[in-house]
Amino acid sequence: MYAVIETGGKQYRVQTGDTLRVERLEGDVGAEVVFDKVHMIGKDDGAKFGTPLVIGAEVRAKITAQARDKKVLVFKYKSKKNERRMRGHRQYYTEISISEVNA
Repeated sequence: MYAVIETGGKQYRVQTGDTLRVERLEGDVGAEVVFDKVHMIGKDDGAKFGTPLVIGAEVRAKITAQARDKKVLVFKYKSKKNERRMRGHRQYYTEISISEVNA
């Protein structure tokens, strides 16, 4: 069984045992997170689509890490003007492990 969930403005296709990185969520390492914004539940015999959400469906996950991603360098440059600007950005993320998908 798999599901399509929404978190951090993005949608993810998940199933039991998956590990993925999502936008930062509140909680400590080892805490359980419940995603109730489920757009679709898929099984061997077919799929169930929500309008826009599947009522009563939820996905449970466990937080495995709270960290920051690699640095992304942003370099702005205007030719012939001696204008240069460099900025760095490190995005926070939460790594989760899907424990169960409930329809």
